[in-house]
Amino acid sequence: MNQPAIIENDPSAALPRCVLLVEDDRSARRYLEVALQRSGYHVITAADGLEAMKLALSSPIDVVITDAVMPNLSGQELARFLRQNPKLDSIPIVLLTGQPNRQAATAIDESIDAVLIKPVKADELAKCLTRLLQTRG
Repeated sequence: MNQPAIIENDPSAALPRCVLLVEDDRSARRYLEVALQRSGYHVITAADGLEAMKLALSSPIDVVITDAVMPNLSGQELARFLRQNPKLDSIPIVLLTGQPNRQAATAIDESIDAVLIKPVKADELAKCLTRLLQTRG
């Protein structure tokens, strides 16, 4: 039987990647949280950008998924904050938006790595995260 290879010198290889999910809509946040957990991710949730900022500073995260429009601090403002922090500046950031025009949404900010249009399908989100995490290492 073939067993998956385990790299012994990389203790983080077996650990699930940690996603900071930022969404002010409770039902959307719960849907995405469950979808991410089913894809094997550890998920930390925040209801707005300010809460997310605090969590990003205090938790080891591998990727951020954020809604564009939220109270207290928008997704774009959160992305700019993350890019200005040396400890967090290389974390991939996915922006979720209700804006149907993808070009307009991506023009929002260069600090955003990917834009997904709501409603987001679980498989689309999983593929996006896999791609971003592979390119970032």
